[in-house]
Amino acid sequence: MQINWYPGHMAKAKRLLQDQLARVDAVIEICDARLPYSSRNPDLNYMLRNKARVLLLNKADLAQPEITKKWLEFFQGRGIQCAAITAEQNAREALRAIERLTREKVQKGEARGVRRTVRVMVVGVPNVGKSTLINRLHGGVIARVGDRPGVTRANQWVRVGEYLELLDTPGMLWPRLDDPVAARRLAYISAIRDEVVDTFALSIALLEDMCSIRPEMLEKRYKITDDSLRGQALLEAVCRGRGFLMRGGELDLERASAVVLDEFRDGKLGRITLEMPHINQTPQPPKATSGEKTDEDGSN
Repeated sequence: MQINWYPGHMAKAKRLLQDQLARVDAVIEICDARLPYSSRNPDLNYMLRNKARVLLLNKADLAQPEITKKWLEFFQGRGIQCAAITAEQNAREALRAIERLTREKVQKGEARGVRRTVRVMVVGVPNVGKSTLINRLHGGVIARVGDRPGVTRANQWVRVGEYLELLDTPGMLWPRLDDPVAARRLAYISAIRDEVVDTFALSIALLEDMCSIRPEMLEKRYKITDDSLRGQALLEAVCRGRGFLMRGGELDLERASAVVLDEFRDGKLGRITLEMPHINQTPQPPKATSGEKTDEDGSN
């Protein structure tokens, strides 16, 4: 299943982000803890290479904790500050990360008798929880949120306390999703709109991934006990297991397809991490042009 989705507002978002970088003290990058590799934009990784930043693995309550721990060790081993959070429930870890990132600048200001406002940009691919985190830190709904990509269309400054401002930015994918596996997984978490994806094929691909990663969850949720099933047969088994039948006993494959995707996204299938850390899984920056130097994770 080939996916290529890069609407015009994302090109605009990239330009806005580049314009604002000089005005911020630090950057929070958010990815999805279920997809710590696929939900990191390699363009962002390169663009932010000269900024103090922290990587937050959000929706950690939907991921397998033992694998999240391995991912944190993986990123820390590459010199990347990181933490696992659940933005909807607890944002204190994010505040601590901001304090660590900006402590030096704050202390320098205080040494001169100045208590300066710290400005932090929040970035990531669509639907990883940027606006949700900002709302939690703000203490009320100020940034628009939604369970679909493209809700945030413009940069928005949000004040959090007396000396902290956060910049909410639109989710930004990269122009060419050359890795079909990563693109498919982004569609799983609704970082790519369902309207431009074959959701029937997508739900089958997700079920097949589940067969390899957490087959016991398919048995528990959908009563699928035959681990040899693949393709449409898997979706048909979901229909039978959940009783998704139309008039005359015909299997309601359309309903099953929608339910599989929705229940994965809502965490109803259980805690699932679809990616394990490997040496070659750090998102790669664009090739360096003349005079530029990059390392494995795009940082100096």
